Amino acid sequence: MSGKPDGQRVTSESEQAGTFRRRLESGQFAVTAEIGPPRGAALAPVAQKAAALRGWVDAVNITDNQSAAVRLSSLAGSVAAAEAGVEPIMQLTCRDRNRIALQSELLSAAALGVPNVLIMTGDHPRHGDHADAMPVFDLDSFQLLRVAAAMRDEGKLMSGGMVKPPPTWMLGAVENPPGQPQSDGPAGQDAAVRRLAAKADAGAQFIQTQFVFDVPVFAAWMRRLEDLGITRRCHILAGVGPIRSARALERLTRIPGASIPEPVSARLNAAGPEHIKAEGEKLCSELIAALAGVPGLAGVHVMAIGAEHAIPGLLEQAGLPPR
Repeated sequence: MSGKPDGQRVTSESEQAGTFRRRLESGQFAVTAEIGPPRGAALAPVAQKAAALRGWVDAVNITDNQSAAVRLSSLAGSVAAAEAGVEPIMQLTCRDRNRIALQSELLSAAALGVPNVLIMTGDHPRHGDHADAMPVFDLDSFQLLRVAAAMRDEGKLMSGGMVKPPPTWMLGAVENPPGQPQSDGPAGQDAAVRRLAAKADAGAQFIQTQFVFDVPVFAAWMRRLEDLGITRRCHILAGVGPIRSARALERLTRIPGASIPEPVSARLNAAGPEHIKAEGEKLCSELIAALAGVPGLAGVHVMAIGAEHAIPGLLEQAGLPPR
């Protein structure tokens, strides 16, 4: 994805319809992973992590200043991942930019050949390393999805100005699946369905969920999505990831939307400090294998930031072959 001296787009529109989109549209089980860019002025860390995943995943998310902490931009990281031979999904949050900057970033991604953009509202700055930063949130994720879809499908900016040529990326979003029935209840499950449907209406073509630990509950939710026809117009990928320490388990309980059933916590805690890493990775592989059998599910999204090197082994243990 190196630049051209005449300033032309580095990839054609047909090339931007990447492997990830083709796999989803063919109905094959897709695998994506997540890479957090470094806190440093270097692309090499992203390229190294992407290279370790090459041949095992269909695409990698490049996070956008995750946890509201300053890092290399998701756009720069997307370029690095593509150069390393792995298709990028550029995350874009509404937290730090107004509508002018957001639309500019979207155009820049298209011009550099980024084939997929995942849109999120983003964590508030108070949760990050610059707690006194001024939040922007000019748009939320629903609004930005509609803006991005109009840029692509109608060639129009929010101002009504024309975009020539228009972008061609595939658009994604995130959602929190329902947790344990006793905590979420019917109202919580209905709310999750409504949010997901609204994001599909706004233009999301794929959804990556928060961590899933209760496969039967998640499978029941997927049946509802299928019954409502949502899975026919929006591909769902279930979020998974290895819990490698007691500290990570405790931290995960504080993440909004992550629901950990008591049997999972008990299993990991029973493993003890010396074995929780291995048990967490085994659990993750078991979840991936179980989710691969859920009707209507398009794939899994593996979140193991800081442990990307472990992902190929997790997939192999789950019975998923290389791409």
